[in-house]
Amino acid sequence: MNRPIDITDNTVPAVSDAGRWKHVFGAIDLGTNNCRLLIANPCKTGFQVADSFSRIVRLGEGIGTAGELSQSAIVRTIDALKVCSNKMKANGVSRYWAVATAACRHATNREKFTRRVYSETGIKFDIISPAEEARLAVAGCVSLFDKESDYAFVFDIGGGSTELIWVTICETGQCKILALASLPIGVVTLAEEYGGKTVTPETYAAMVRDVERRLAPFEAKNSLSSYIKNGQVQMIGTSGTVTTVAGIYLGLERYDRNRVDGVWMERDHITSISKRLASMTYEARKAEPCIGKDRADLVVAGCAIWEAISNTWKCDKLRVADRGLREGMLIELMANADRNDTSMIGNGRENLAHGKKAH
Repeated sequence: MNRPIDITDNTVPAVSDAGRWKHVFGAIDLGTNNCRLLIANPCKTGFQVADSFSRIVRLGEGIGTAGELSQSAIVRTIDALKVCSNKMKANGVSRYWAVATAACRHATNREKFTRRVYSETGIKFDIISPAEEARLAVAGCVSLFDKESDYAFVFDIGGGSTELIWVTICETGQCKILALASLPIGVVTLAEEYGGKTVTPETYAAMVRDVERRLAPFEAKNSLSSYIKNGQVQMIGTSGTVTTVAGIYLGLERYDRNRVDGVWMERDHITSISKRLASMTYEARKAEPCIGKDRADLVVAGCAIWEAISNTWKCDKLRVADRGLREGMLIELMANADRNDTSMIGNGRENLAHGKKAH
């Protein structure tokens, strides 16, 4: 990347009857593995969540070999998006933004898919670039940045890609993206390549080495390790893998976002839990309350990616973020409402009333 990217200003204007205060906002993040919705009302500190929804749909299942979204994955995803549409209507959402990421970026039938989604749910999607995805993910995590650090390294382990984001933290608390990379590997693609249910120690080690090889060019170009050695870098992880491992680290009997979001984990604990999960049987992983059957065949691939990141950039500790893309989208939606920016309408960020009703 040739120039720094400024992150959206999070300043909240005074309460009034105009701008963001007139609206209820919705943000949908459709990834390779998950479909997530966040509905929020503006408040003095930013926004307050009114409703949310998350479902594993595995939209990108098999895309690595087929090159297109399968019909079964499309049906699963549209079923989830109908729930999202109905929730937004029930909550009176007046401004929303729906984005799709890696799976749709790579699918040859993405345009046919998005047209069908709009026809059946009334939701319009933007298929965003890796740079846009990174910018929004960082914007959603800004409140977790330690202002005493000079830099932050944010990573997001997705279903079909892994985002690496190198950020400088300004004295104002804002930040700029200095460099980013989107690796075409995530928990779904890695599990499909190496296997997810049954993983031998040799297979796990091979996964880690594979990811380390893919990370090497980013390190060679940006020399993060030198800044880490000088204690200038805060590392933040945002993904289902990271939050799942954090839940296990905390010993939760059921996942609790309020306890996980913002927690600090030491590098040794991360490595220990990752290796323990990799050595467990599929059935044992299913029985873990923070994993369950929907993630049991993917979590080891996620751990391999995380361990490779941890081996490449040896930060002593990491902060867990159960936030990111959707939060960044909401911040931008509200800022656009304050500016009365209607240019977003008709580009996947429109008032839901303009779309058709979901069945």
